[in-house]
Amino acid sequence: MLEALLFLPLCAGLLMLAVGNAALCRGLLPLTGLAHAALSLLTAARVAHGETPTALGGLLAPDPLGALFLTLASLLFLAASIYALAYLREEESIEERTCIQDGRSFTNAPERRFTACLCFFLAAMSLVTTTPHLGALWVGIEATTLSSAPLIYFHRHQRSLEATWKYLIICSVGIALALLGNILLSVAFYAPAGGGGSEMPAGDMNQMGWFIQHAHTAAQPWLKAAFIFLLVGYGTKMGLAPLHNWLPDAHSQAPSLVSALLSGALLNCALLGILRGHQITLAAGLGGFSGGLLVFFGLLSLITAAIFIVGQGHYKRLLAYSSVEHMGILALGTGLGGLAAQGALLHAVCHSLTKCMLFLLAGNILARYHTFSSYDVRG
Repeated sequence: MLEALLFLPLCAGLLMLAVGNAALCRGLLPLTGLAHAALSLLTAARVAHGETPTALGGLLAPDPLGALFLTLASLLFLAASIYALAYLREEESIEERTCIQDGRSFTNAPERRFTACLCFFLAAMSLVTTTPHLGALWVGIEATTLSSAPLIYFHRHQRSLEATWKYLIICSVGIALALLGNILLSVAFYAPAGGGGSEMPAGDMNQMGWFIQHAHTAAQPWLKAAFIFLLVGYGTKMGLAPLHNWLPDAHSQAPSLVSALLSGALLNCALLGILRGHQITLAAGLGGFSGGLLVFFGLLSLITAAIFIVGQGHYKRLLAYSSVEHMGILALGTGLGGLAAQGALLHAVCHSLTKCMLFLLAGNILARYHTFSSYDVRG
């Protein structure tokens, strides 16, 4: 069943690319979302009952935290796929497309590529949320970048191209820093033979369970450095200030259903990468260090978002800065720990569901009023 979570959307996307029929792509998209949501709920129920389902030799083995974010991503994809039916039908009916902001004509990307990339995006998020392997988690988050970039550039005009390049460049730099964090994490746990440390068994290398079990043997300076790189790297993808620059542009230029997935599901995947690092530092007795950094970046994100939200007339950018604010709240709660950390997870659920709804609503407003300015929307 776990294999299906990964390969179902992947195969659906490949089928869409191979066939290319618009009716087939539109029909297959919500069916894929429905099947994936059912599998996700079954997986979450098994994990909630204390089971530890595994697949692909332990590469897929969701824990309660991963199962929570998997269920959120799957349900939001289902909602976005249903929304996509009417959205793509409406886009097909438009004879001449002009940019609302500069009046220039533009074309859309092929529909089969758009729907296929949506499925690849779901597959990448499924890998991130179900794997206990930090290397595979990194690969999954990189895959979310590559699969979502064409979604942002669905409307092929100058502003969306600029937003896509900014997204690719900034997030790729962040992911590269996160890779250095993974390398430093391995260095922190490595000890030469006979050196008194813990030799890492090849089969368990980069597994969360092994790291937590042997956290007390880690070299603390290297572990601190690893967490800093993980926080900055995945924090870029999460949208923590001052690493959030890509987020308002990408959210404002992407189709609304893509913005809903970026804000409601993708940011949670980046948060999960940071939480994995925080779990290891907590087990190593460095919770004060990692928690302090999370509190700092959380407060900085709250302040930064508040400054940009005031007077923001572009309602999709307004929602994007709101996402920066809420990511700050999640980082703050996680850094404080205890009941605040539990509250942060509840807040993550509420933010994902609400922000997805708001972006889909923003798409309806845009289709009705043909303006991004909230000052021009009445009634």
